[in-house]
Amino acid sequence: MPCTSFGDRLREARKRAGLTQRELAAAARVSLSLVAKLEQGAQPDTRLETARQLAAALGISTSSLLAAERQPAQTTDPSAPWSPVRAAILHSADNAVEDEPPTLAGVSGALNAVARRLVAEDLAAAAHALPRLLRDAAVLGGPMQASVLMLTGRLMIQTRQYDAAEAALDRAERAGWVQGPMEAADLVESRCWLLLRRGRLGDARALATRWVDELEPRMSRATADDLRSWGVVLGRVAAAASRDARQDEAEHALRMASAAGALLTAEAPQGGGSQTSGRARTWSPLTVKMQRVEVAVVSGRPDVALEVAREVNGQRLAPTFGHRNRHLLDVADAQVRTRRYGEAMETLLDVHRAAPQWLPQQQYARDILDKMVRRRRRLTPQMREMARVIALPL
Repeated sequence: MPCTSFGDRLREARKRAGLTQRELAAAARVSLSLVAKLEQGAQPDTRLETARQLAAALGISTSSLLAAERQPAQTTDPSAPWSPVRAAILHSADNAVEDEPPTLAGVSGALNAVARRLVAEDLAAAAHALPRLLRDAAVLGGPMQASVLMLTGRLMIQTRQYDAAEAALDRAERAGWVQGPMEAADLVESRCWLLLRRGRLGDARALATRWVDELEPRMSRATADDLRSWGVVLGRVAAAASRDARQDEAEHALRMASAAGALLTAEAPQGGGSQTSGRARTWSPLTVKMQRVEVAVVSGRPDVALEVAREVNGQRLAPTFGHRNRHLLDVADAQVRTRRYGEAMETLLDVHRAAPQWLPQQQYARDILDKMVRRRRRLTPQMREMARVIALPL
């Protein structure tokens, strides 16, 4: 949460700068007692001139000390890089081509190239390539267009472009994305993710529960694809139910997912985490363990989360492994809640090294670091740098 008083903001800014009260007083040419009184709230405010001296010593603007508004995560509109992508999704009427029409092989190759960049969390490359890819795919229509729209829809959810995400998923369904249980599970998983991001917990839970019934396999005849599809939607039931304070329901869904996972012959996920292969193809027993960590964190059991996380050992996984970075944020959250601040910082640094463009977009990461800095009297240089990287507000 943002600081609400001048003293709170002054204290947090001083911690970010790595200064003691005495060092700040000397740098700002004010008395030590004034700094102490301001931070303690004994003196609720100060003259503008003094605020300017303090801000200058801290290397921040005076307005950031005087104003309580939470600063945006980015200095520019976070949707700006995605405006051409949004336009290609929401305003798709003009599909004219100036030169040779697109080919299936060409669009497929471009889609795979974008997917590889997204596996590496290179969001800038995706933002640049997707508008033309969406236009070319619209000319072809059918399953290829659906694949491009599904990938784009998930990316729009990730970057909080929710109206564009919903439109992309709707268009993907109309273009014929659902060819079988795997594609159905992918679409349901994405729609539930969008609903959860929008805070519509009941709707997400209802949608996932309905599709659990639709996709439940006959165990004696179940194929690996049947099991993975069912496991994906069970995971969304667990995610929605745990957030909706329905712990028993979440645990039941995870038990069923574990049973499905036990019937899979291979522990490793299929598809290598590729964005184009869909979430269902990357589902495995390891996915269920990651979801157990998530549910434990959501339900306020960080010790249980860390116990399960040790079995996952997420830091040994390749940075391209599906859900790996999101899982490590759950681990970092549990570490902060159990006051393992050094370990939490190492976990966040691991994620930043693996996904430097992805991490600054995650409000979850800001929430985790916010809890950390408010529980410590002084911040380490790494904590101050991470606060800068993810644009943590004062």
